[in-house]
Parts: sequence; C-alpha cells; structure tokens
Amino acid sequence: MLFSDHIIFVDESGDHSLKSIDPQYPIFALAFCIIRKDDYIHRLVPAVQEFKFRWFGHDCAILHEHEIRRAEAPFVFLGNKDKKWRFMRELTKIIDECPMVVVASTIRKDVLARRYTDPKSPYELALLFCMERAREYLDDIAKDTDGLTHIVCEARGGSGGKEDRELELEFRRIATGANPLSRGPIEGFEILFADKKANSVGLQIADLIARPIGLKTLRPDQENRAYDTILPKVWDRKVFPEKSERPR
Repeated sequence: MLFSDHIIFVDESGDHSLKSIDPQYPIFALAFCIIRKDDYIHRLVPAVQEFKFRWFGHDCAILHEHEIRRAEAPFVFLGNKDKKWRFMRELTKIIDECPMVVVASTIRKDVLARRYTDPKSPYELALLFCMERAREYLDDIAKDTDGLTHIVCEARGGSGGKEDRELELEFRRIATGANPLSRGPIEGFEILFADKKANSVGLQIADLIARPIGLKTLRPDQENRAYDTILPKVWDRKVFPEKSERPR
C-alpha cells in the first residue's frame, strides 16, 4: 500500500444536533489540520513533547481546549495569571510555528434550521465541505496525488460506538460519491478513529483550533487572538449557509 506524504487530524467544536440549538453557540465547526508527515515527526511532535515535559514533568497530559480555558485538571495552575500567560505564550508559539494547513467548515445551525425545511446534518455538510477542499489542496497545491491519506478523528463512542459508525458511514458515502450533495467520488482518503487515551499530538492541535474558528464565525468582530494565530494557516474556511473564505 502506497501512503501519501500528508496526514490529516480532525476535531470539532459545538454539537451537530438540530433538535436543540444553544442560542449562545449555534455553531458546529469542523477543522482539518493537514500536515506533512516529515514535519509532524521532526518538528511538531518534539515541540509538543518538550512543552509537556517542561510544564508537567511528563508527556502524559492531554492538551484539551475546554480544560485549558476553564483551568481544570490537569491545568489548575493556569488560575495563576503569570503562569497562564507564559503557558499560553509558549503554546501559541508552537501553533504559530507548526507547518500545517487548515481547512475548516462552520455550520450556522440556527440559519440552517430556519432556511431549509429538511436540512442536512451539520456534521454531514461540514465533512463534505472539508473533504472536498482537503482533496483540492492536496492535489492542486501540495501536489500530493499518490497514495492514501489518513483522516484521523477522535473516537466519540456513544452507545456501543454508534456515533463513530454513523460518521464512518457518512465518510464512505462522501468518498464514493453516494452523498446526494457530492459532485463525485473523493478518492484517496481513509478514516481512522483514535481513542483520546492515544495522546495523539495531531488531535490535540486540532482540538485547540476548532473553537476559535467557530467563534470567528459567531462573533467576527470580537477580538480572537487564537484565530489570529491560526489565520495564516487557513487555506479555506467554508461558512454555511453563507460563504467560503480563502484568507490567503
């Protein structure tokens, strides 16, 4: 089996349900972090490991945006303003220097529910948009057209792994062109589910950038320093039902 030179790590922000929409965050954001394997092995992983050893004394801590933001265990020390400033400065530097490309999709669930009588699942829409644009980036920009590229998602579990099975089924529909919104098959991808306990550096980076992307859509004029760090890496950010943005 021939594998591509890139790997994609995925995370989301918000839930994809249209049955109960949080008026404070009516957003579902999906982020694809595309990185060359050579850069991942020799640059990103060592930088994150060094960062963890420096702050925790070990590399078992999992960087999770929600827990960092709320200063919850194992990030309780971030309740100290000076430590939080230094921690965030170092973490921001790692993301800033990470040679990755971001393809993202943000679904305005409130607008989607109002505009369509039978709306598609926000996850289905976001996954389709991101897979289309990731394939376009790899083919046209990275010139990485040969070999299989893995799309790594964090296992969500649910009842007997039901959510993961549903996501994999939707991935297969999109990949084969069976999704009614697809313009045709999107070949060269394989989906992989990784347990959070796997402590994947790539998944942790994806987790850190998903919410800032969602907040940028929800409140575009609000200061968003995390998104400012991500912006130079954003190759395409699709907002639906609104527009597509290519910042560069």
